[in-house]
Amino acid sequence: MTTSVSSLHTENSDIAEMQRIFDMQKTAFKLRPSTTAVERLALLDNLKNALVKYQDQIAQAISDDFGHRSHHETKFAEILTSLDNIKYYSKNLKTWMQPDKRHVNPTHLPAKAWVQYQPLGVIGIITPWNYPLLLAISPLICALAAGNRVMIKMSSFTPKTGAMLKRALGEAFSEDQVAVVTGGGIISDAFSRLPFNQMTFTGSTNVGRTVMAAAAENLTPVLLELGGKSPAIIHASVPMKDAVEKLALGKCWNAGQTCVAPDYVFIPKGKTAEFVATMRTKVAQMYPSLLNNPDYTSIVNNKQYQRIKGYLDDAKEQGAEIIEINPANESFSNTRKMPVTLVGNVNQQMQITKNEIFGPVLMMLEYEHLEEAIDYINQRPSPLALYYFDYDEHRADFVLRHTQSGGYSVNDVLTHVAEEDLPFGGVGHSGMGKYHGKEGFAAMSNARSVLVKPKFWSMRFLAPPFKNPIHKFIEKVLLK
Repeated sequence: MTTSVSSLHTENSDIAEMQRIFDMQKTAFKLRPSTTAVERLALLDNLKNALVKYQDQIAQAISDDFGHRSHHETKFAEILTSLDNIKYYSKNLKTWMQPDKRHVNPTHLPAKAWVQYQPLGVIGIITPWNYPLLLAISPLICALAAGNRVMIKMSSFTPKTGAMLKRALGEAFSEDQVAVVTGGGIISDAFSRLPFNQMTFTGSTNVGRTVMAAAAENLTPVLLELGGKSPAIIHASVPMKDAVEKLALGKCWNAGQTCVAPDYVFIPKGKTAEFVATMRTKVAQMYPSLLNNPDYTSIVNNKQYQRIKGYLDDAKEQGAEIIEINPANESFSNTRKMPVTLVGNVNQQMQITKNEIFGPVLMMLEYEHLEEAIDYINQRPSPLALYYFDYDEHRADFVLRHTQSGGYSVNDVLTHVAEEDLPFGGVGHSGMGKYHGKEGFAAMSNARSVLVKPKFWSMRFLAPPFKNPIHKFIEKVLLK
């Protein structure tokens, strides 16, 4: 009982502290609602310096939270991508801040019209555990470039990363500019109920619904980056090794714990055996062993491990073929490392066909005609990513036009997320809104419409009584 009371007291204190920071940022924004390009560039430079300074400590913290995560994966996928985004935003920021001139209706001349992108205020960012740095920093870059103040809620699944980022950003920014919040479910719920000017959430579709419902109490707009089962299609004309080497990397990177990782693959009819054999070869080339290999990442915690294992057990019980790729024939008992696993002979009653896998497991489906694969994808919620392997541009365009997804990549996987100038986000059940690129700057700005007229007022000629020649001209000529 004492522990519960103590825990409740701590949580109440944390919520009060979070409210204090929010109020401070809100006040600071009201006192200075607009900042210059020079000031924003300085903030981005501070962020860059913090990431460079603490890159090793961040990589170690993430590895500790995962049980093991490759430092190289963290540096390449999270830190390098973040630094590239900072460079891109720093290069384009001044241009994006300029007034965006717009057309003026002839009946309103003489006048000038433009869109002025202005800060929204205080932005809330809720991050997931799978890429805890990148998915905090990417929206932070957009928010800072747009002139906002920011609060970041880190996942409770990655407490060491949260503490490390709190330290790094605490050195780089004043608390009224950027603040990091840590804690569990009660803190997360309280965070999502703060009256932010905008909130960004990355995570599961179910939790996204909860966050959106909480935000609705304050009419807070929410940018949702969710998930879904991202498919891949291999056309029969493509050499199997060309597609498999990319799919193998996409499935092994971060042990498949990536929101845009391929979840299932359509293989030309009769080529599944070739696919499996090629996948064995490619995985072994990258990872001759898995258990003690520093390049191969663990499943983040036991809850996630058991969830994935449950999908495999359910599939096996219903007759699925489970193919483990274990190059060194190692035992993974009492560890959270999981071998790359292919699943064939699936049916639609299996849990693995219904839920996002989020692990090093790939479901295999055969198809005869391209339209079969397209129909299967279109009968399900729109995924965050869709991957198509084909060197024929016309067929690639056909797939593009006849499917819907957040992102679409031809002859590659994952990397579209790291393209600074491409907006990133989902559609339908896989998300709402986009960030990265110019779209990210716009998403975290108020696109303010501005119309300026001189002393001469053209509207007086349209005012009643409606009997003058201009009124007759409009009726006879313009209303046709």
